[in-house]
Amino acid sequence: MSSAREEQGRQAIAAIRRVRDRIDRDYAQPLDVEALARDAHMSAGHLSREFRRVFGESPYSYLMTRRIERAMTLLRRGDLSVTEVCFEVGSSSLGTFTTRFTELVGVSPGAYKRGKSGVPAGIPACHAKQATRPVRNREVS
Repeated sequence: MSSAREEQGRQAIAAIRRVRDRIDRDYAQPLDVEALARDAHMSAGHLSREFRRVFGESPYSYLMTRRIERAMTLLRRGDLSVTEVCFEVGSSSLGTFTTRFTELVGVSPGAYKRGKSGVPAGIPACHAKQATRPVRNREVS
């Protein structure tokens, strides 16, 4: 591979990493692949293909996982309703949020909030977060 192509490849990976960083930072904002792609100066299709190649999942799936991780923290805290948590993490549909949460976590948001997360009481929060981290489809063995 020529050095110009290598540099182009490095720049593309850096752009994809910036998209991931933006998702991590702005997960609660309205984000869509088209807007992320526009900001990265790519087409939506190219961004989706490259993001999947680099990170193993689509930008949308990555965004939803970030939102669910944050929702888990808010639900463990216990001071917000499931609906409030849904909107707090940037989801606009309670139904979609509940479905995705249940797929990734294995219990509904309501059950999770009631302490049905499968983590025994007394486990430090840092360990509970790791033990209850959502599992994406590609990670299931």
